[in-house]
Amino acid sequence: MKRRTFIKAAGLAAASSTLPLWFKEELMAKSHLPAPKMANDRLGIALIGCGGRGTSVAREMVYYGDMVAVCDVDDAQITKAQGIWPKARGVKDFRKVMEMKDVDVIICGTVDHWHTLVSLAAMRAGKDVYCEKPLTLAIDEGKYLVKEEKKTVRILQTGTQQRSDPRFRLACELVRNKQIGELKEIDVYLPAGQRKGPFASTPVPAGLDWDMWQGQTKAVDYVKERTHLYFRYWWEYSGGTMTDWGAHHNDIALWATGFERSGPVSASGRTLIDMIPGGFNAASEYELEYVYPNGVVHRCRSTTANAWNGSVVNQFDQQHGVRFQGTSGWIWVTRGHIESSIPEILTTPLPSGAERLYESNDHVENFVESVRSRKKAICDAEIGHRSATMCHLGVTAVRLGRKLKWDPRKEKYLGDREAAATARREMRKPWDYSLV
Repeated sequence: MKRRTFIKAAGLAAASSTLPLWFKEELMAKSHLPAPKMANDRLGIALIGCGGRGTSVAREMVYYGDMVAVCDVDDAQITKAQGIWPKARGVKDFRKVMEMKDVDVIICGTVDHWHTLVSLAAMRAGKDVYCEKPLTLAIDEGKYLVKEEKKTVRILQTGTQQRSDPRFRLACELVRNKQIGELKEIDVYLPAGQRKGPFASTPVPAGLDWDMWQGQTKAVDYVKERTHLYFRYWWEYSGGTMTDWGAHHNDIALWATGFERSGPVSASGRTLIDMIPGGFNAASEYELEYVYPNGVVHRCRSTTANAWNGSVVNQFDQQHGVRFQGTSGWIWVTRGHIESSIPEILTTPLPSGAERLYESNDHVENFVESVRSRKKAICDAEIGHRSATMCHLGVTAVRLGRKLKWDPRKEKYLGDREAAATARREMRKPWDYSLV
């Protein structure tokens, strides 16, 4: 048994250990995507953004191909990646990667504000792309990606990997099939962000192209706390934990409601604590409320415990995850755990005519299968766009501190010019959507 096959089989068995027997049997009966049998079947892979998340995805994907190039604006990151894949070419400008004929797929593991331009460039260059979440930094960016995916007929997979977690799929199938009655409320709990500062500017480290790192955003002095892990706590580059974790859990809420290619009709929110001047500016603690066209209320709150490790506790508000409340009971699901106030729905198979959802038990594998078959991935451009839109609506509601009306069909704010202005972002010259 090859190493990855063994690891996947062991991982799948472990992942299914807390699932109901009937669902586990379905899961284990599925075969895995085979490895390439011939050299010319192997994918040429390029990693753009060589941080921890991008590298993690790449480590899985090389089972199906070869790392051709590693790209980053930081020489240290390139050196680190080439330590893993010595034969890969090191590149600092992602546009050079798009010119490489031996690159078939792109892994976009950059900071959030680069996701859209890198993904657009990849599809326009005839390459398929696995892009980390959130797919975009602003709502209108998702419209560009959806249009480009259709135009180029490329495969785009958004890295919201919880859709490939059987627990989350089971929870959504149970909700859609009314196993807890009519869905009435959803509570999403996200980790609180960091509240630190003020930070001082320092000289730009040798080997880092700070101007390119900033890209389309407003030019500022280098502050190390703006980069690497910490970029997500700045509005300029991300949306705090609202986009970092909200892209996962709010995506599951959309999936369960059936509004995954639509969305809510309103969002209201507020911050719960002031940020420190000169420090991180993305709200660290917040609460908001969405309402769907059918009246279902979806609340989203930052946790007080900031439970990053996903350990199971009884008080839902001390851990991040998703709770669905119906007229007959509730379901709670998070990474590694699912439970219900109606235990029998977890042990009784769904009826033969039940609605079943797109099945993927491995997010990278699903992407590769889509690249081979040309069938859309489980988190295609529109799925990623709608999930990101949920987060952006929440960010805007929290920043403005009021209720916003939203038309999910036209994808427009209603009667609020200030909110409408946030749907797009100003880009620092020379960058714009046509240049990639």
